[in-house]
Amino acid sequence: MAIAYLENDLVRIGVKSHGAELCSFIKKSDQREYIWQAHPEFWNRHAPVLFPIVGRLPKDQYLHQGQTYSLPQHGFARDLEFALISQEAAHLVYELKANDATRSVYPFEFSLQISYTLENQTLQVGYRVQHLGEGEMLFSIGAHPAFHCPMTPNTAFEDYYLEFSQPETLARYLLQDGTGLQNGQTEPVLDNMAVLPLRYQQYEKDALVFKNVRSEKLTLKCDQHPYFVQMQYEGFPYLGIWTKSAGAPFLCIEPWHGIAGTAGPPVELSEKEGMLSLGTQQVFEASYTIAIG
Repeated sequence: MAIAYLENDLVRIGVKSHGAELCSFIKKSDQREYIWQAHPEFWNRHAPVLFPIVGRLPKDQYLHQGQTYSLPQHGFARDLEFALISQEAAHLVYELKANDATRSVYPFEFSLQISYTLENQTLQVGYRVQHLGEGEMLFSIGAHPAFHCPMTPNTAFEDYYLEFSQPETLARYLLQDGTGLQNGQTEPVLDNMAVLPLRYQQYEKDALVFKNVRSEKLTLKCDQHPYFVQMQYEGFPYLGIWTKSAGAPFLCIEPWHGIAGTAGPPVELSEKEGMLSLGTQQVFEASYTIAIG
């Protein structure tokens, strides 16, 4: 594993070749680190890329063309080594291609490119998925960046809130205890409101999972200091908000093209909610940005 860096006069980022994972986003003026540093007592990841599924499958299995395959939660990309195929002053591109190990659990030929582009204090993260095989390729992809929360030693997790770019009426789609699968139930969270205060008890039932969020911008902030993280994620149909447990000093903001499976037996991959499809040589592209202040 190697780490590549991008920097300008304002910020510096680091990206690991393992999982093409963003592992650092530092504001130079005060050396403030915004990305969770993967302390294993809480959660040993920074910002994993979720591919070729988002969430968990029933029994960690799916069906495709008469065969049963196994995939772990969020797929395999986050645990594999990517090749750094382009590095410029403000731009990095990593690539993962299908290999014998991926084909044994996911029978598709693909190229997955993850790009990082730095401009001022904003980082754009880009996804480019290309189907290199014949027929139809099915996949999901999503982001899982974790940010320090609280951001200062004299504030607490409960001093922070998420501010949507417009008022939202949202219900969370509940996950079954211990499985990470949708259980078919919902629970109201926001009623024509733009602000969601952070409370650890919100995550006792796992992540907050939202569908059809109107806002394309979400800001993590605190009224006691000027520091913030803002994510912009046009076109992502699902959004997850998560922290590990009470006392965990981080928050994940997760725009997804895909979602956890539904409780029950394994299903055809084509029937799993949120799956995307590509024909031969077709390309899917999406991006989101992280801005810090």
